[in-house]
Amino acid sequence: MGCVNSKRVVSSAVGGESPVLNNPSASINVGHDRLSYIDPSSRASSRKNSGILVPSIVEQKQRSGKIRSIGDLLEAKEEGEDGETEKGKRVDRKKQLQKVGEIQAEINYLIDTAVDNVEKKAKRKKLERRSSIGEIGEISVKRDVLQPQPSRRLVGAEQIAAGWPSWLSSAAGEAINGWVPLQADAFEKLEKIGQGTYSSVFKAREVETGRMVALKKVRFDNYQPESIRFMAREILILRRLDHPNIIKLDGIITSRLSSSIYLVFEYMEHDLAGLSSSPEINLTEPQIKCYMKQLLRAVEHCHLRGVMHRDIKMSNILVNNNGILKLADFGLANVLAASGGKQRLTSRVVTLWYRPPELLLGSTSYNVSVDLWSVGCVFAELLTSKPLLKGRTEVEQLHKIFKLCGSPPDEFWKQYHHLPNATMFRPQHPYESSLRERCKDFPPAAVDLLECFISIDPEKRGSASSALMSRFINSEPYACDPSTLPKYPPNKEMDAKYREDRRRIRTKEAKSNSSQGRQPQQVHPERGSDGEQQPAILYQGECESSTRRPTKRRRDRAT
Repeated sequence: MGCVNSKRVVSSAVGGESPVLNNPSASINVGHDRLSYIDPSSRASSRKNSGILVPSIVEQKQRSGKIRSIGDLLEAKEEGEDGETEKGKRVDRKKQLQKVGEIQAEINYLIDTAVDNVEKKAKRKKLERRSSIGEIGEISVKRDVLQPQPSRRLVGAEQIAAGWPSWLSSAAGEAINGWVPLQADAFEKLEKIGQGTYSSVFKAREVETGRMVALKKVRFDNYQPESIRFMAREILILRRLDHPNIIKLDGIITSRLSSSIYLVFEYMEHDLAGLSSSPEINLTEPQIKCYMKQLLRAVEHCHLRGVMHRDIKMSNILVNNNGILKLADFGLANVLAASGGKQRLTSRVVTLWYRPPELLLGSTSYNVSVDLWSVGCVFAELLTSKPLLKGRTEVEQLHKIFKLCGSPPDEFWKQYHHLPNATMFRPQHPYESSLRERCKDFPPAAVDLLECFISIDPEKRGSASSALMSRFINSEPYACDPSTLPKYPPNKEMDAKYREDRRRIRTKEAKSNSSQGRQPQQVHPERGSDGEQQPAILYQGECESSTRRPTKRRRDRAT
């Protein structure tokens, strides 16, 4: 090193050999009671060992005015000799750590800024969207929904930072892009209003606003990516659609530690299954036309956006107390392939009573016409207040279709002979169509439209747009305005099943007690969960507290 040891400095002080005299570039300055010794070789060595331009210990103390005597100089030289290199390394490491800390702080700032931007936009006032369309059964809609639209997409780590669980982000990242999860404690769950194969639906209240919502809890099979992707497809399709007669997804409830998610929708008081099966409700022709117009507009929008619903049925068509109808439950929906592209689909879609013949035969190549068949079945059910085709198996369902619509011509079988069930399900005896005889009490224009919807040949079913132009929809009596429709107590498919279950129990009990010679005695009426009054039956010899009601197990099974 360029620094001299303490013995040489001391010897110079008493007249011995001095490093200052032997080194012309070194100097000792004396003035104002300050003694400073500057050794350029020491300075260069310090810089070389540390790797950065760090002043030597002597220089640092000289600048700070701490070297005032030979003793200070000796102390500084000893410190520089033993600790200069290590000091430089510590300074170097400190600066590197500071740099890393600055970079990490910048990354955290960017993530926090992104999350804050999304949360601020999510908390903005919900948009009100009004749509008024004119005279014939036209719809006046006020839409109050939450649609967070961030300034930029959150992907990967950013989605997790925003609060999404990693299993959902990895399998369904595209579906949740740009959204932040809602918190479960922002909603108060009230009651169960629906049950499906893979989901349950609850009525809930938004704590902050008091608004009623429907929460659809989606279950997953051990986090299987396939199940998550099905749910992701439903979310993507719901975000793709935007129409007053299609249910709107308001948000998603989950957290990093959650194993399930809730889809948040606006609350609708009724579905068509509950309304049409209620003995107190008789749907008029203007009311049926009003519902059909709204349903056809929803289906038209889906098809124009390239979406097949594939599960249109009475319980998936919701109605609120303002008379607005909304198509819901897109869990089986799929997107059509691009024009000219081949697409292999599954035939295991659409509830059996609403399933078209080509799916019953096993077709995997079909189009939006499957939805129109289902719309026809809904139309007939609105007219008659009961399902049109109630088969128990696929074979029975197909034969009921042939008995109603007539056996398909040979051209049909030539076109579909390759399908898995074509040979097995082909009827041995030809059937003549009985549709017009069965529907003889319907308006002729209604029968014409129904015959079009449930045509055996998918190509003859027309489209939702052509149905909106049909004679039935545009003739007197015209469709009423939704706002003029009567208001009913909440009525859903669950209520209808509960009513049917109670009816069967009462019938069974009446038969049992009748065979024993006991006469039923009617007492005070009781009100069921659906709001309708039901007489409580009290048999002679029984106290009032023993009045039998459906058990919890039976009620749960009925839902």
